[in-house]
Amino acid sequence: MRLAIGSEQVSPAAERLRALLARSCALALLAAPAAAQAAPSTFGPVIGSAILCRSQLDNAYFHDYLVSAFGPSYKHEGGAYWFKADGTLWGAPVTDIMISDDTSEVVFVAAVADTTPDKLEESIRNAVGVRHVSMDNSQYPVRASNPGSKIVYFKTKSKIYCAKYKPLPVGSQR
Repeated sequence: MRLAIGSEQVSPAAERLRALLARSCALALLAAPAAAQAAPSTFGPVIGSAILCRSQLDNAYFHDYLVSAFGPSYKHEGGAYWFKADGTLWGAPVTDIMISDDTSEVVFVAAVADTTPDKLEESIRNAVGVRHVSMDNSQYPVRASNPGSKIVYFKTKSKIYCAKYKPLPVGSQR
């Protein structure tokens, strides 16, 4: 038996295949990560504290956290996994979060904020009291806090990060 769809004749097997393909495409679209997913309620305390060097840095932990919060990273370059984020830290809009991979001798957590370094520093100081002072008098100075986080220019935005040397593996000799 053939079914007529529009002006063409389609066999039942072809119609089942067409329906199966349509469902598969719909499921693939639903499973695809969005451009940026909204940040969970734990985003500020977990990621914000790490970026300000107020917590221990464990790239495996933060990678798992970011995957569960935002889905898979959208790129892997420069020794980091990059995640799209739709959230705020210290009242500043954040567009990307980076976590180091295992190729670097440091472990780091970083964020790109959609604001200037001056405004980001002011937001952090007002929200949590951490000051970032300019390290020099250049046009684009690096700003550093006492705990060790740094704010740098990133094109028209800011990048803030905490980087620490990896600890020695348990049981290793010095």
